[in-house]
Amino acid sequence: MNKIVYVVHSVDTEGPLYESIEAKFDRIKSLFNIDVEISHENLQQLKNGEIDLGGTEKDVQRILNGHLANYNETWTEIDEMLQKIMSDDFRKKSVDSFDGGWIFNWHCLDHIGYEYNPRRRDIGYHNIFDHYQEKLRLISSDDEIHWHFHPMSFYRDAHRCATSYENSIELHQILCRKIIERGWFPVVYRAGFQSERPDSNLFLEQWIPFDLSNMAQDDNSDLEQTVDFRNGRSADWRLAPSDWSVYHPHHDNYQKEGSCRRWIARSLNVLNRIASIDQREVDKAFDRANQGKSTLLGISGHDWRNLVTEVDHVRDLIVDSSSKYPEVKYKFSGALEAFRNVVYDGQETMDSLQLSAVFQEATEEDVEWIEVTATKGEVFGPQPYLAIQTKSRRFMHDNFDFDISPGRWFFAFHSDSIPFNDIEKVGIAANDKYGNQSIINLVRKGDHLVAADTMKNK
Repeated sequence: MNKIVYVVHSVDTEGPLYESIEAKFDRIKSLFNIDVEISHENLQQLKNGEIDLGGTEKDVQRILNGHLANYNETWTEIDEMLQKIMSDDFRKKSVDSFDGGWIFNWHCLDHIGYEYNPRRRDIGYHNIFDHYQEKLRLISSDDEIHWHFHPMSFYRDAHRCATSYENSIELHQILCRKIIERGWFPVVYRAGFQSERPDSNLFLEQWIPFDLSNMAQDDNSDLEQTVDFRNGRSADWRLAPSDWSVYHPHHDNYQKEGSCRRWIARSLNVLNRIASIDQREVDKAFDRANQGKSTLLGISGHDWRNLVTEVDHVRDLIVDSSSKYPEVKYKFSGALEAFRNVVYDGQETMDSLQLSAVFQEATEEDVEWIEVTATKGEVFGPQPYLAIQTKSRRFMHDNFDFDISPGRWFFAFHSDSIPFNDIEKVGIAANDKYGNQSIINLVRKGDHLVAADTMKNK
């Protein structure tokens, strides 16, 4: 039996987060529905618990003091932290059962389309993604880059996160540009504010096999303490498994086990006000592994917080649990590696997915079209993801047409979609159920589409 706990540290990678005194009072208002006049004197009194808040004084104190109040407000501050936590000395301060050092999973977010940005988010396509890609190119590590997404608020506030994918046109802009401009497509996902809904459940079911958003708890009473989590308003996982199992979600309710293709794993916060990891939860993961069930122990944080403090805290919990379960090994792990080992239990998962794309010129009887075939392996979901860039540099997503045989799709360039005379680039991406991936980028050359240098199979 594989008595292994795979420790997966997912970081919602969002770049710097500035918090003015006005933002601090706004946060208290949004969390507790409490209005206090903005002043430095009142802020200090709130920190000291000296203002009568009808019983929430200690909760407000906890948010305004210590770890939860400290932000990395600039890229300089984030880079100073990264220099420390990406070093071998920090990673191997406490090694796992296989002498491995700490591994981070950077779930990168694009801040796009916002009109109000009081907390100084870094707005622009690829800004955060490129920053971390460059960092990882300069070091030797097993860190992984994955995907994080904040649905757009109706008021386009950069410091807010809604829940609707259908109202977020930036969603496909981001993914199309990731494929065409960076040759990259997500395989592991974390939901913004850990909030999913039916539309995101069905979206993910089409393309992304692994999800690290479940924050179910045995006791959900803390969710009723603040306005943002009350009655399932954000991060509603009250019906999901809380035993560290990984599950297929139900078609109608992502929290329930069902027959969807994708897998959802549990990931708890660190030193947070909601759903924080503690010794009991880590013991639960080790106890599960001790029963012969390889277990994914997910923890989550943000790059605008002090990850030094958070990692040291979790390492202490793990060492304590390990002493109680000496037969259980633990491994600091990339998310993709952990899903493969826990879900598929050591079976071979590394056969590459291979897509091919053939361009067909227009004839007197038909328009231009492309034919895409899975020449090796099977695509996760009903179709590959199709990204299109026009000559005017608009990025659009569209559906493929199905063939009568499985594993083959078509896309025709005509007036019902996009005529070929407006096409500059086409990107095609897909995962298989194991997380193997194939990406093809085609560029216009005269009256043809030809393969670009960014073709990738892994």
